[in-house]
Amino acid sequence: MNKLLSLVLFSIIFSADGFGQGRIDGFFKGENNGAAVLGIGFEDTKNYFIGTEKSDLSRSLYYFNLFGAYGISDNLDVNISVPYITSNDNSNFQDVSVFIKYKAFSFGKLHLITAAGISTPLTNYDLGGLNDIGQQATVIETRAMAHYKWTSGWFATLQSGFSFKLEETPNSIPVTIKGGKAAGNWYYDMYYDFQHSFGGIDYRGTPRPQNFSEFGVDYHKVGVTVYRSISDSLGGYASLSYLLSGRNVFQGAGYGLGLVYNFKVN
Repeated sequence: MNKLLSLVLFSIIFSADGFGQGRIDGFFKGENNGAAVLGIGFEDTKNYFIGTEKSDLSRSLYYFNLFGAYGISDNLDVNISVPYITSNDNSNFQDVSVFIKYKAFSFGKLHLITAAGISTPLTNYDLGGLNDIGQQATVIETRAMAHYKWTSGWFATLQSGFSFKLEETPNSIPVTIKGGKAAGNWYYDMYYDFQHSFGGIDYRGTPRPQNFSEFGVDYHKVGVTVYRSISDSLGGYASLSYLLSGRNVFQGAGYGLGLVYNFKVN
């Protein structure tokens, strides 16, 4: 994979919606290389899982995301993401996220990667309805990944970890499986994303009145991403995802576009 593509792959992940395709990827930007990304997206969901029961409740959601990434060394990256979300009549900045990713071990073409991060509400956005843009929770994230890349550019990754959520929001375990290819000016992938939360309450359950921060959120999601470089410093991507089923989540498709600017600090 060429150097340009390695600058943008993690940026694509953080420009996706809240139920993304894993918090880390298996590629590193390299020392003093950085990226700035503007991502936009849209979700038009026609069904909502009340607990695990499907309903006809719907929602339209739009998001804008500003992302920055920097390679502290060849084996250590830092990333920050700030999303702005509009969910029907509810609009505000959501949760700022900061992640550090480290390549711990390499065995030939197999790399073992660890990461840690934190996300916390950037504003006091509204909470108490299905148009909520988040759960007003501070989350401490840990991740571990196995990443294997063939010389042809094909790669496969498996990642999991633990999301420790402060306040009343249930903790959760995420799992992401991804495969794709990065070669020349092109990058594309397909992924499966899963989350299981421990406990929590369901929408329209008891006790009442409900605290929406206490909802347990599970989901199964699939998606694809395509990226192409435009020049040495610019590139663009498109993404498509579909949330298949879950608990206390909207079901449906998500669409994303983004512009990536790559830079190097001398």
